[in-house]
Amino acid sequence: MKTNFNVQLTDFETIRELPHAWTNEQYTGLLDALDYGDTTQISAAELRDMCMLAIADAEPHEAAIAALTYMFREHLNDGQIVNLAHEMLEEKMWEEYAEIWMHQSFYNIGTLLYASYNGKFPLPEAVRFNLLVTGISDADLAIFEENTAIPLLRLLASGMPENTLLNRLFTGQLAGEPFPEAEHILWQLKKLDASENSRSFEVISSLYWFHDLKFTEQFDGITCVNEPNEEV
Repeated sequence: MKTNFNVQLTDFETIRELPHAWTNEQYTGLLDALDYGDTTQISAAELRDMCMLAIADAEPHEAAIAALTYMFREHLNDGQIVNLAHEMLEEKMWEEYAEIWMHQSFYNIGTLLYASYNGKFPLPEAVRFNLLVTGISDADLAIFEENTAIPLLRLLASGMPENTLLNRLFTGQLAGEPFPEAEHILWQLKKLDASENSRSFEVISSLYWFHDLKFTEQFDGITCVNEPNEEV
């Protein structure tokens, strides 16, 4: 069953890096992949800077190979990694690669490479925005309690033009078919406040999916859970 909601969008902004994109452990692992040497004497505050210096000391495609190997060594073979490393010099793989679950990691790699080489790699663009979702009753809003990304993404898509990318690529999923891609499209989703008839959220994702919302302040939209007997 489809449910109607009013959505108010605020604080829509473009960001260049995702919050908490890299952990200290990951920085250390990337330094190892770059053959940096002994990392035990590097303080936590210096790890990012040292990663960027180590990246900048390598040729761009070699640094990309190291980063991709570290991030995806269990999912990509050597040939795929080499090809992707060259493609990343021109292409935004967080938008272009077929496996959507890998997009956020591609983006995080892209932010480091872009910053380290002062723009030799494509400009990383993500968006962060808040939304207030209002329903007729608190019971309507229960749809967002579990698997929040799926009904929320369906609701956001309903506020965009019919020819927007989400509506073109995921027609069946937006209508109620299983939608496992949703949690990988909404890179970071935070529940903020809840009241008797509203919920508020913060969303961080790629500009690729949500540029059509940039100048939208509010809309009335619809969403639904998966069709009966379907699982995500």
